Amino acid sequence: MNLSETVTAEASPRPPVRAAQYVRMSTEHQKYSTENQAEIIAQYAARRGFEIVKTYEDSGKSGLRLDGRLSLQQLIADVRGGQTDFKAILVYDVSRWGRFQDADESAYYEFICREAGIAVQYCAEQFENDGSLSATIIKSMKRAMAGEYSRELSVKVFTGQCRLIRLGFRQGGAAGFGLRRYLVDEHRQPKAVLNHGEQKSLQTDRVVLRPGPPEEIEVVRRLYRMFVVQRRTETEIAAALNDEGILTDLGRPWTRGTVHQVLTNEKYIGNNVYNRASFKLKAKRVVNTPDMWVRGDGAFEAIVERDFFEAAQRIIQERSRRFTDEELLGRLSALLVEKGWLSGLVIDEVEDMPSSSTFRHRFGSLVRAYQLVGYAPSRDYRYIETNRTLRTLHPDVVAQVIADIGAAGGTVRRDPVTDLLHINDEFTASLVISRCHISPAGGLRWKVRFDSGLRPSITIVARMQEDNAAIHDYYLLPWLDVGTTPNLRLAPENGILLDAYRFDTLEAFFDLTRRVPLKVAA
Repeated sequence: MNLSETVTAEASPRPPVRAAQYVRMSTEHQKYSTENQAEIIAQYAARRGFEIVKTYEDSGKSGLRLDGRLSLQQLIADVRGGQTDFKAILVYDVSRWGRFQDADESAYYEFICREAGIAVQYCAEQFENDGSLSATIIKSMKRAMAGEYSRELSVKVFTGQCRLIRLGFRQGGAAGFGLRRYLVDEHRQPKAVLNHGEQKSLQTDRVVLRPGPPEEIEVVRRLYRMFVVQRRTETEIAAALNDEGILTDLGRPWTRGTVHQVLTNEKYIGNNVYNRASFKLKAKRVVNTPDMWVRGDGAFEAIVERDFFEAAQRIIQERSRRFTDEELLGRLSALLVEKGWLSGLVIDEVEDMPSSSTFRHRFGSLVRAYQLVGYAPSRDYRYIETNRTLRTLHPDVVAQVIADIGAAGGTVRRDPVTDLLHINDEFTASLVISRCHISPAGGLRWKVRFDSGLRPSITIVARMQEDNAAIHDYYLLPWLDVGTTPNLRLAPENGILLDAYRFDTLEAFFDLTRRVPLKVAA
């Protein structure tokens, strides 16, 4: 090689190393936004000679577990399957890789990448992830600190929630028939009623429960009188209310279970009760014993006299005391044979069956009672009851949409077979109610199925709240943009390409249907 060839070889820059970046944001400080992470990673890549060729992003995802972090799962799957065209993975810092409660789990996923010849680099850390002793020690400490941060934060949040409960502030959940959620400021001054689906917007605001309309309060009190004084069963009370055309707070007919809920919830005598069940650090949900409940007695204005409430509890308890443990399990076993599966709702809807709370009290939990009758559900079957309720709700929502279109001056024709709406003879719309379910990682998910046969111009997706008791928000999805996707999986946040179609109400849709008279030009 001559001198000129040597100079040319030395001057030729090395080609950049192809790399993927992984970014994750839960609900933490803005410094951890995916945009800020990507900016720091880009600067690191420019300094170190990396070319970012692929991005894996988990937005709004907790780092406690792999479950629910679909992008990290895909990254690991790509690495394991050899479906990668990069030699490095760039991550903002150790905590973005994960706040796993077992630090070895974090190390395990990194080992999978390293074994495939792909290095993981932490761009904002003060150590080089080069396998040296010092780097290994510091990284192990960082992993432990990331997990400990989540544990400490969980304790602080729980302590804060318990304090607010004792101060008389409501922590989530529907108000219930006869009650209303009310927004107050930091000085407890009233601001506004919170309707279904509405949430507070200021961190300093709080929510309390207040008596609802007088006619609803009278229904609740009459319900207690029928149960305590007239000794009518929950099923008889539900039938009486339905005969009078009275609906629950969710606009549904009364059932044995919904009547039982009113008879057993302490909020009707003004008590604020919290921590009946726990789901901390994305661990398995557990039902807590009463000694673990957090209470704020007398926090709200009662709408039922305490004597009536306590009398109702004595009747319910006496009704269950006449059964021995063997008799209870026998009835539960018979119900399992009849239904094929069990849930608290299924138990509460059977007339001659002790309530689900009886089984919880007698055997410690419903799960324990299930085990004693040989029932070990492989999955949560409560969605069956939820879907049944949503199917009942669908015609009412469609009818309301039709009425609102008419109020806006539009015309609509409903296909009685397909429920497809032909609006103003210009475009079609279909309404889908999407059930909310909780993923194993604790995240909220909504699945949307599009009808490729109908091909509606717009699909109105009504996303339900976490408890599937009321509509949370709406997506107005044009067929041209999403029609080729048979199934769509929605998270709380879905990026600008989808969330641009998200609305809190359907006012934007009704504006599309509004008929505006045009003046004739001279």
